[in-house]
Amino acid sequence: MDEETLNLSVRKFLKKVGITAQREIETSVREAIESGRLTGDETLNARVTLTVDGVDLSHEIDGELALK
Repeated sequence: MDEETLNLSVRKFLKKVGITAQREIETSVREAIESGRLTGDETLNARVTLTVDGVDLSHEIDGELALK
């Protein structure tokens, strides 16, 4: 295994995940506010499940998203 190759691959993947997740969350929150499902001052619970095939990795990450 080449540690540098793995490190670069992981960083590239996480960058893609971060950018995509931020865009999807912001879009969903805006739509929910516009439709009246949210008022815009909530704190939302969030959860991500990370899985990696081949190494039996399944890890959940919980957090909160404050809107105000």
